[in-house]
Amino acid sequence: MEERRCEVVVVGSLNADLVVDVERRPAPGETVLGSDLATHPGGKGANQAVAAARLGGRAAIVGRVGDDGHGALLRGALAADGVDLAHLATTPGVPTGVALITVGPDGDNSIIVSPGANARLAPADVEAARVLIESAPVVSFQMEVPLAAVEAAAGVAAGAGRRVVLNLSPSAPVPDDLLALCDPLVVNEHEAAFLLGGDGEPERMAAALARSGPRSVAVTVGADGAVVADGRGTAAVPSPRSEAVDTTGAGDAFTAALCLRLARGDSLLDAARLATRAGAAAVRRRGAQSSFPRPEELPAR
Repeated sequence: MEERRCEVVVVGSLNADLVVDVERRPAPGETVLGSDLATHPGGKGANQAVAAARLGGRAAIVGRVGDDGHGALLRGALAADGVDLAHLATTPGVPTGVALITVGPDGDNSIIVSPGANARLAPADVEAARVLIESAPVVSFQMEVPLAAVEAAAGVAAGAGRRVVLNLSPSAPVPDDLLALCDPLVVNEHEAAFLLGGDGEPERMAAALARSGPRSVAVTVGADGAVVADGRGTAAVPSPRSEAVDTTGAGDAFTAALCLRLARGDSLLDAARLATRAGAAAVRRRGAQSSFPRPEELPAR
């Protein structure tokens, strides 16, 4: 069967997001009351695929879900936005990944992830999707699936001359040979500090990371936007101002928009300008995928 050519292929995770609003987070040994439980489709891989598709991109995902209700929920959500599911596999007898999310009154969130079927994604799944990966201008990864699968897919993409984008979330050690393929490496301030062994000004961290191996770097700095660094230097990209209701998924909206614009030939700086607008739009609504904007919903620069 002939593979559909996509602009962005995401090799990554799919989770059901179980969300509770709290007035404050409990201290150790303490119980607090929260809102009614809300269940949303999520997972960094699925989020980025949906966000790219919502912006008008042709997106596909390579991943795994369980044979349970959460898996059906995720498949349905991805299909509704037109994401290619040809390489979304089902793992019998294993639960779909779940993210337990608390959202505070300021919109900031804390997240615990139970990987479930995501932990079963393997190099064999990558090999099965080789034609799809080799045909996409940009292939995106995160760290909610096994490193072996990420390394295998990055190798396939780079070997075909495709652009490798690694969103280092959650923070994890990165082998030097994988780091060298990243164009860009996408991190927030905390993830940048993890890699560098200490924090600092975003511009300095971006420049230091660019010298450490990746071909280019994008450091997101929340409401302030992002900083990008490559062989041309370092540049700050301010974000439009938005009233934050829920920051869940804002980083995924940024990364997806960045990948889509890079796939269409934008420079890293120009792609980041669009990506900060997507991130700013995503904080205005609750949930992850439910918050992702369509092109007409992007705020002005």
